[in-house]
Amino acid sequence: MTCLKCCFWCLEKFIKFLNRNAYIMIAIYGTNFCTSARNAFFLLMRNIIRVAVLDKVTDFLFLLGKLLIVGSVGILAFFFFTHRIRIVQDTAPPLNYYWVPILTVIVGSYLIAHGFFSVYGMCVDTLFLCFCEDLERNDGSQERPYFMSPELRDILLKGSAEEGKRAEVE
Repeated sequence: MTCLKCCFWCLEKFIKFLNRNAYIMIAIYGTNFCTSARNAFFLLMRNIIRVAVLDKVTDFLFLLGKLLIVGSVGILAFFFFTHRIRIVQDTAPPLNYYWVPILTVIVGSYLIAHGFFSVYGMCVDTLFLCFCEDLERNDGSQERPYFMSPELRDILLKGSAEEGKRAEVE
């Protein structure tokens, strides 16, 4: 039973990953779901190292963002409910046990931050798929220039440029 749970969990994660990128490709090209899912999957598999690095970096940054938001809102809620902010002392209700409202505010702030960061995550995935498409369709020459911004090209092509320089030297 545990093995089946693990297999179904892996299948669910894969389907969610596939759906997200398939919907992005549908929005870009307007093709049907199966074609878009296949194109997105193979595009990401051709850039698997970049996918892994980008995924881990964005997950870490989103975690830091959520912790910063939840921590700052939690500290403000603590100061508010314990009457330590002089400006709003009169508006805060007198409480005997103030941890329940503080924990409620913390959970609520986490849910709101998670919702906002999931939108940013979709934007990052969309930009990354567009970046990968631009790399495959264009080569940076005068006839087929890149459409990405120079800043994005400098950040994401840093490893490829160094590999190209090494190949030219050899």
